[in-house]
This record gives sequence, C-alpha cells and structure tokens, in this order.
Amino acid sequence: MDVAAVIGLGNPGSKYAATRHNVGFHVVAELAQRWRAGPWKRQFRSAVAKAANGLLLIQPRTYMNDSGEAFLALCSGARLLPAQCLVVVDDVELPLGQLRLRERGGPGTHNGLRSIVGAVGEAFPRLRVGICGEHPWDDLADYVLATFDAEERELAAAMTARAADCVDSVLRVGLSRTASLFNATPLALTDPV
Repeated sequence: MDVAAVIGLGNPGSKYAATRHNVGFHVVAELAQRWRAGPWKRQFRSAVAKAANGLLLIQPRTYMNDSGEAFLALCSGARLLPAQCLVVVDDVELPLGQLRLRERGGPGTHNGLRSIVGAVGEAFPRLRVGICGEHPWDDLADYVLATFDAEERELAAAMTARAADCVDSVLRVGLSRTASLFNATPLALTDPV
C-alpha cells in the first residue's frame, strides 16, 4: 500500500524544539523543505503541510503521549488507512544515527507509539531513528527531553537528513527494499556527512 502521509512524532512548543524526542518533527520539517510543501495549517489535531508530490506531512499537536489522538483524527479526516501513514519516531534503544524501518509492530518502550497502537492497532509502518548517545542517563524522561550534546549535533543533523533520504526511498522503491538499504549499522561520528 502506498504511503500517503508522513507523521513525525514530537512535542509542540519552543521548549521541546531541539530535544531528542523531537527527531520525528525534524525529519518531517526536512521533508517539507525538500518537497516544497505548502504552508502549515492546523488540521487533524496537528500541523499539516501538503507536499508538491501530494503527500501530507504531519506534526501532531497533542504532545507525544497522546499521539494516537492526532493519528486517529488524520485517518478519519483524510480517509486514510493506518497502513498509508508512515510514522517517524525517536528510539532510545537504537544508537545515535541508526535507522530501523518496519512495516508494522509493537510500540516497544515508546509512549507515542503506544498511544498510536492503542488507537489504531499495529498495522502501520514506522521509521525508528536512534537517539542513544554514548553517555549513560539516570532518568529516561530527562534524557529524551534534553538536547543533543555538542559533540553529537553534527551526527544528529546527518541522521535527520539520512532519515529523510529513507522516506524518499520508501516512495521510490517501496518499504521492503528500502528497509534492506537503510536498516544497517548506525552513522558514526567519523563518517563523512
């Protein structure tokens, strides 16, 4: 089934803009720029932009833990099946820079995915974007709501661009082939960007 919408998960507001938890928002913003999206509008409990290629780009405005409400509003309002909506989400279980594209699956430890799975089930594609740096953390919530360390920022920017490349590839060659190309080792601080 063809992807009709790309939903980047995150938290609205300037307080959260640069946090690890907002990687999904950053990838969708990168796609909006690449695809010459129209202006952002409030719709489906989200900020929505329509790209020149016809895809809807979505940044939910419900906060991460209630992402399922925005996802359900999108599916209902735009008459889309969950399988047509590719979710881009941060993943603290993956090393910084690693991508994992899947056709469906459970939420793991991610509250945003848990909210979506609770609203529509597991049959939607997702691109998990690794945000786990080398330094350990004491509190998971504090970690994901923190910004990237100074030495991680270049890699985080490269990861955002690579995640957008992955979404581009899904549209060109499909999810299965793209997964075989992008679900590999993470980017490293020494990789060229």
